[in-house]
Amino acid sequence: MSGGIGTFIPLILMFVLFYFLLIRPQQKRQKSVQQMQSNLSKGDKIVTIGGLHGVIDSIDESKVVIKCGDGSRLTYDRNAIREVTESAKEAQV
Repeated sequence: MSGGIGTFIPLILMFVLFYFLLIRPQQKRQKSVQQMQSNLSKGDKIVTIGGLHGVIDSIDESKVVIKCGDGSRLTYDRNAIREVTESAKEAQV
């Protein structure tokens, strides 16, 4: 009976190792990206997943209008925002 449990211990250890090395860090990254995307506001300087740099001109539940350097305005899904390089709050200070 103890031999049967002994064969499952390496399998359990592998699952625990995968959880802490792969699954948990990915969940943390995903949570931080969702928080960043929910905290977007007008005037934030952002970078999209395609590499476009711009400033948020307007925002609603699912879409963001980004003002580019040449003055053009482009509409993107909110999920296409990769990072905020400078928030509007920091720019005011």
